[in-house]
Amino acid sequence: MIYPSIDKLLNIVSSKYELVHVISKRSKQMHEYKNFQVDEREYKSSKNIGRAMEELEKGLINVTNNNAVEEK
Repeated sequence: MIYPSIDKLLNIVSSKYELVHVISKRSKQMHEYKNFQVDEREYKSSKNIGRAMEELEKGLINVTNNNAVEEK
């Protein structure tokens, strides 16, 4: 089971395609810069994709009209 649910995340972003774009971009940022907004032990997921989804669900990522991903 995926946490958080895709249905919950689709309430935050407008489409599945935008969701994939935002999550993959944030995941790459986490991998490249080792920049996490939450202590690594507090994430439920061990992979950056899941961690990016958790950050989006918690409202720690701003998604702008041009699909830019910004940390809060």
